[in-house]
Amino acid sequence: MNTVAEQVASHLLQIKAIKLEPNHPFTWASGWKSPICDNRKTLSYPEVRTYIRDQFVNLIKTKYPQVELIAGVATGAIAQGALVAQELELPFVYVRSAAKNHGLENLIEGEYKEGQKVVVVEDLISTGGSSLQAVEALRNAGCDVLGMVAIFTYGFQKAIDNFTNAHCVLDTLRDYNAMIDLAQKTGYVQESDVVKLKEWRLSPESYK
Repeated sequence: MNTVAEQVASHLLQIKAIKLEPNHPFTWASGWKSPICDNRKTLSYPEVRTYIRDQFVNLIKTKYPQVELIAGVATGAIAQGALVAQELELPFVYVRSAAKNHGLENLIEGEYKEGQKVVVVEDLISTGGSSLQAVEALRNAGCDVLGMVAIFTYGFQKAIDNFTNAHCVLDTLRDYNAMIDLAQKTGYVQESDVVKLKEWRLSPESYK
C-alpha cells in the first residue's frame, strides 16, 4: 500500500468494518438507502486501532503542533480520541450529542480551560451535522478549535459546504473514492457495481 488512505481502506475491508452491498442497500437512521454499512469494528482489532491511532498522531503533530487538548465526539470517537490523547500525552474530553438531563448536565465531559487549543477526533463524516455540533459546543465553551480529524468521509458536497460555512478544517485518513478504488482493485466488489457505488455518493437521498 502506497498511501495512508489505501492502508486504512485495506484494514477496514479486511475486518469487514465496511460492507459494500450495492444491490442490497442498508437503511440509515435518516431513512436514506445506502450501499455501505460502517460497523465500527476497528477497536476490536489491536493492529487496526493502533495503526489508526498512529496516523492521527502523525497528522496532528504535523499540522497542529500547538494543540493543547484532544476532544472526541460521542459516542463513536470517544475511545479513539482517548487513545490519541494518551499517545500525545495530552488531556482529553468528549462532547455529548446533547447535555445530560441529570447531575451536572454536562455537554462536554472532562477538564478543559477557556482558550485551550483543541483538535477534535471523529470516526465518520456523513453530512457533518453532528460533528460540527461538537465543534460549536467547544467554541461556545471558549475553546479554540484548530480543526477536526476523522477516519472516514463519504465526501458529500453537503458536508464540504457545512465545514466551509463553519470555518472548520477537516482532515480524514481515508475517503469514499479511495475505498471504492481499492475494493475494485482487490475484487471486493465487481466492476459492474462500481457505477452504482459512485452514483450513490452523488445523490444519496434518492438512491433505491
